[in-house]
Amino acid sequence: MPDSSTVDLATVVARFGALLHDSGVAVGPDRSERFARAVLLTRPATTRALYWCAAATLLADPADRPAFDRAFDLVFGGMVDDASNRGGEGGSTSSSSNVPPRPGRADGGQPGIGDRSPGSPPSANGTRSPYPVIATATERLGGRDFAKLSPSELAELAVAMRRLRLATPPRRSRRTVVGRRGPSVDLRESLRAARRTGGHPVRLSRRRPRTKPRRLVVLCDISGSMAPYARALLQLVYCAAEGQRAEVFTFATRLTRLTRVLHRVPPAVALERAGRAAPDWSGGTRIGAALRTFIDEHGARGMARGAVVLILSDGWDTGEAAELERQMIRLSRLAYRVVWANPRTQSAKFRPLTGGMAAAWPHCDAVVSAHRLDALDELLAALAAGNRTDHSDSWGR
Repeated sequence: MPDSSTVDLATVVARFGALLHDSGVAVGPDRSERFARAVLLTRPATTRALYWCAAATLLADPADRPAFDRAFDLVFGGMVDDASNRGGEGGSTSSSSNVPPRPGRADGGQPGIGDRSPGSPPSANGTRSPYPVIATATERLGGRDFAKLSPSELAELAVAMRRLRLATPPRRSRRTVVGRRGPSVDLRESLRAARRTGGHPVRLSRRRPRTKPRRLVVLCDISGSMAPYARALLQLVYCAAEGQRAEVFTFATRLTRLTRVLHRVPPAVALERAGRAAPDWSGGTRIGAALRTFIDEHGARGMARGAVVLILSDGWDTGEAAELERQMIRLSRLAYRVVWANPRTQSAKFRPLTGGMAAAWPHCDAVVSAHRLDALDELLAALAAGNRTDHSDSWGR
């Protein structure tokens, strides 16, 4: 086992504990500290010993075993035990003999998402360190285009996407709260405070308008050209909008509302239900008609008023460009901010000169690519911006 001074044990334990917590296992700092102490005391020399050391200190409920196993495979699945490489007694050429069979492993069930993880860097003698730097999904898949990810790789990104937040700018509510400053006096609170000063209102309590996030409305293109990106971006909306319930619609040849379908279910189930609920998945695209339906049936009735509207589409429209422009004008007048996420804008040669994108561009407050995990920061910043921006004379990404 390598010397602890060469290994950042605290970082590995903290990241492993955070991954377990994100996977639904009740792991806090106290259990992570217990795991770290156990590692220093027992100094496990094999992956099997490390596994049981982690299970004994981190697991409290047997029902969490499958999630724990998947997380352990993701973090430590690519390790090679030193004992097997030394050729010692009972040694084997494969490290899998030292690892107890668990769900998600190739030796005991379906392949896990973390098998053969490249996260543990080789040490000086060519073997992998028993305490690798965790190769998270962000590090391994963050720079890859969403269209090139397999379903299992997309599922891996769910943990990273849960750490993101689709925040929208605040707006004033009609409700008020007690504050030190405000346009009106709270008589009830002022009289209650006056009881402490013999009935004299020494300090007046005031009420100020309460602020709350603006509504987020997502319109996702699920046509054939956008299908690879639609699943990833719908998963993003599901994972990153937990703090506020976003209104989600999909469109290709028709508009489908998916808000209730995506509510309180795992990402994989949400995507499966979305595919069944939207019969036009991977069909043609009629963006203008879909926007007209949304505005007439939902947007003009209050859903889009003062909201942040996110349109996920590549702009390839089989309908009339004039119709799309008319609906974008209507939408921009209703919404507080219109953000368009177009994966095609990742190319430096992209220019909105033809088709639906040329008609929609002047009426968007921001246009971003959102084609991979590393590019989502630009999308999050565009949604949270508190000012309106005219993009009619720029080609920005």
